[in-house]
Amino acid sequence: MDSFEHWKPILKPGELTESRLINAFLDNTFPINSNLPGERELASLLGVTRPTLREALQRLERDGWVEIRHGKSTRVRDFWVKGNLGVTIAIAQHQHPLPSNFISDLMSVRVLLAPTYTTIAMRNAPKEIAQFLSSAVDLEDKAEAFTFYDWELHWQLTLFAQNSFFTHFMNSVRRLYEIVGIPYFSHTKTRLHSRKFYASLYKLAIEENSEETGKLTLKVMSESAALWDEIMSRESSI
Repeated sequence: MDSFEHWKPILKPGELTESRLINAFLDNTFPINSNLPGERELASLLGVTRPTLREALQRLERDGWVEIRHGKSTRVRDFWVKGNLGVTIAIAQHQHPLPSNFISDLMSVRVLLAPTYTTIAMRNAPKEIAQFLSSAVDLEDKAEAFTFYDWELHWQLTLFAQNSFFTHFMNSVRRLYEIVGIPYFSHTKTRLHSRKFYASLYKLAIEENSEETGKLTLKVMSESAALWDEIMSRESSI
């Protein structure tokens, strides 16, 4: 069954419509602040029914891509300013290459959030954290393995922190984590850096030392962001 892991389900008409419109926003077929064609014309251009188009536009409005104005044309919003996390995830899925600061910005968010939920988690459940981290020594030295493990670690930490906002945030960025984690962990240096973090955090969990946990996490998350910027700067100069 492992050979089927990378199969992707065929998109439903509404999902395909949404995907095509997002691509059209990102490649400026429909620029920011422009009006979309009328419903009948747009549905015809996309090869879908009007109810399917309406369904797609409603989802796009929810995430901040468009503004549906009854009696007027649907307008493309400034999704860089008005969009929510759904826009960020969609950009990661549709835009290649990613904007130059995309991964750096994501890592900056981790610098702000991770020290807090990791410290609380260590205070609440050091034994459980140690048990989870004990498997890090057997982690396969591949980008995919590190991406999954790193997200799982941070997700578990939010659960142990017992703050639903942190957990909901990690759930929301899971797909985003998968997309940006592969390029980040494709470098030996970044995988080694994370291994050292897992080992250090494991030691603090064994010692039940929540006081040092926040300092360690802040240091490592900041180093990760700087490490990525260094890699990108080196690659852009080649």
